[in-house]
Amino acid sequence: MDNQGVLAVISGFSGAGKGTLMRALLERYDNYALSISATTRAPREGEVDGREYFFKTREEFEQMIEHDELVEYAQYVGNYYGTPKEYVFSNLKAGKDVLLEIEIQGALKIKKKFPEAVLIFVTPPSAGELRNRLAGRGTETPEKIAARLSRAAEESKQMDDYDFILVNDEVDRCVEEMHALIQAMHARTENHKTLIEKIKEEMKQF
Repeated sequence: MDNQGVLAVISGFSGAGKGTLMRALLERYDNYALSISATTRAPREGEVDGREYFFKTREEFEQMIEHDELVEYAQYVGNYYGTPKEYVFSNLKAGKDVLLEIEIQGALKIKKKFPEAVLIFVTPPSAGELRNRLAGRGTETPEKIAARLSRAAEESKQMDDYDFILVNDEVDRCVEEMHALIQAMHARTENHKTLIEKIKEEMKQF
């Protein structure tokens, strides 16, 4: 258990920069693995099975549900999306810290099932900044931006269910902060049961 990796669940508003942060973390440090979701949606051009997603048929996915092979799953627009246990736990066992980018409901389900997971919520410094970032993408219609902001307003109600809030105002600093938070989780008591018992035993001689 002492060398077990940490399961870090990352959520945040659309436009908060979660993807950028996680890519930077993976490039900068080699102790991270990015969890890959399984889905029943068809691969888009350029997507590779086992890289962007594990692509499954509906029947295969429902068998995974039946055999309890998923950490969590949900249905969006007629397709299943879920996190395969095998991939997550084999990486954790190998001592890798697993990053899982997921929306709030899924994150809270994971925390219920795996209380040792750490939940990190990424947010811009202000609502105005979030609006500017979404508009700055130049790819969204005003209606889409309004829809994303109204979803963000809903999501903000659950920010305090998270273990940590990370303000992404400067990417470099934020990457280092996220890394430090996750690494600090390795020092938690439950990760060192064997060491604690050993030291308690040795201390008896005094």
